[in-house]
Amino acid sequence: MLRTLGISSPKVTFIGETKKNSSFKMRSITALFFLFCFLAPSALAQLRFGFYGRSCPRAESIVASVVANRFRRDRSITAALLRMQFHDCFVRGCDASLLIDPRPGRPSEKSTGPNASVRGYEIIDEAKRQLEAACPRTVSCADIVTLATRDSVALAGGPRFSVPTGRRDGLRSSPNDVNLPGPTIPVSASIQAFAAKGMNTNDMVTLIGGGHSVGSIHCSLFQDRLNDPAMDRTLNARLRNTCRSPNDPSVFLDQRTPFIVDNAIYGEIRRQRGVMRIDQNMGLDRSTRGIVSSFAQSNALFRKRFAEAMVKMGRIGVLTGRSGEIRRNCRVFNNGR
Repeated sequence: MLRTLGISSPKVTFIGETKKNSSFKMRSITALFFLFCFLAPSALAQLRFGFYGRSCPRAESIVASVVANRFRRDRSITAALLRMQFHDCFVRGCDASLLIDPRPGRPSEKSTGPNASVRGYEIIDEAKRQLEAACPRTVSCADIVTLATRDSVALAGGPRFSVPTGRRDGLRSSPNDVNLPGPTIPVSASIQAFAAKGMNTNDMVTLIGGGHSVGSIHCSLFQDRLNDPAMDRTLNARLRNTCRSPNDPSVFLDQRTPFIVDNAIYGEIRRQRGVMRIDQNMGLDRSTRGIVSSFAQSNALFRKRFAEAMVKMGRIGVLTGRSGEIRRNCRVFNNGR
């Protein structure tokens, strides 16, 4: 069984072995094997690069093609997919629980306010449709989200990096599990929220800044910044003018390169041009302002750290091996519930 999973059987040495205790040895090996399976399930099935190399060789190229086709029509999908992956991974882990549609009497994570603005689900649906045609019941929705986000970052001028795959889809999606950080969260609370997911302060500054480098926000969510006298006056006037329009318009978080994943937003933050409160506070708080400054000065450093942080985030709470399932439809559990 271990060899089937690509893991060598544990080597056990017995001192003073005799023919008399050979039966004891066999019982011990059997007991050790089951103990090994029980105590270390993560060792039996881990994320790995090229997970679908044999089972679905075209998996990554299919996802890349779907994303590229959409990106040619709409460059804003990078922001959408980054938001989708973050909102999925920071609830129950990267298990595609966010993708489940709510049903009458059975709400899901999509039902909550913080997820109301998440979009791009149709991209995941199209990739899944093509993957099911090529390799039925093989590629998880959780992996599709991870791969699609990675590919969209590269298309938007961000770093190109490899991500390990082998995630499986979760069996739970409840609005009660959603507790995502909001736009006015203090830096200290944000650090704690990331730490709870195994991410450090550098990861936090990298992912928030990188995600917001191509993001946008509705006026109703940053009114506190418009009342901040420290905010750059020119930007403040421009934002106030935009926000006078009806229907709660949105503005770019990065005023310089809103469709490129780069370090420009960190320079904006240093000039008091952060639109979102958490962005500007990262440039002021002593625990994060040094990181903001270093990224503002070096796009190469930002790209390196962003790739590392994305891979790290993609490992949060993953299900592997026989846990979870491989959904046939990313919006519905296989049992239809």
